[in-house]
Amino acid sequence: MGDDDLLTALRDSNPLVHCITNYVAMNIAANVVLAAGASPAMLHATEEIEDFTPVCGALTINIGTLSAPWVDGMVAAAKTAGAHDIPWVLDPVAHFVSGYRRDVAQKLLSLRPAILRGNASEILALAGEGGSGKGADSGDSVEAAEDAAQALARQTGAVVAVTGPVDFVTDAARSARVAGGSALMPKITALGCSQTALMGAYAAIGPAFDAALAALAHFKAAGNVAAQKAQGPGSFQVHFLDALAAVQPGNVRATVRS
Repeated sequence: MGDDDLLTALRDSNPLVHCITNYVAMNIAANVVLAAGASPAMLHATEEIEDFTPVCGALTINIGTLSAPWVDGMVAAAKTAGAHDIPWVLDPVAHFVSGYRRDVAQKLLSLRPAILRGNASEILALAGEGGSGKGADSGDSVEAAEDAAQALARQTGAVVAVTGPVDFVTDAARSARVAGGSALMPKITALGCSQTALMGAYAAIGPAFDAALAALAHFKAAGNVAAQKAQGPGSFQVHFLDALAAVQPGNVRATVRS
């Protein structure tokens, strides 16, 4: 199924996506998923996981703001998704900044996400290759992380997406790059986190590699449109949400290259 087919299917099916994300990202992530054509649910309590996660099309987990109760919910949700063959996406935000965060990321990774999405520094560090990230911001190029992404894909079985000016996605056997967007995108807090939620929406309707690629392409295509209208980061966010809803399959297809 191509990126354009998945975009059409997403809007037709409006999948329910269970998004466990950080405090900073909740609003923008929910709005991105809604604008793209899916239905977000932003809950994290362990007590609700058993009832709720199985009725969703996909799960996304972002470790941006950790606490012990939230980690319990993340682990429970990942295990529940696995038990019900529900695809899930892991975003190991700044997993290298503390031992606690590293342990949580490794625990979640061991539960076999369908898609692993991070910036170059996060992917390099997760592969054991260092990396020069500063908090949630990458200090490395996407190109520098491509070999690490392929190694992680082979090791974990997950599709690995490295995001940046030109995104890279691989399942170890295949790879693709996605170009476009705007230099304003990193100026909007949690926009990258919201991309993880969008990957979950696509994972609910298509295979993991296709889903990751489609989400990356949808984001870049919307960024292209918003960049033509925005005066700065504030107006870009408004135009970006509008563009996510308005972008057409041909715009998405144009961002992808091998």
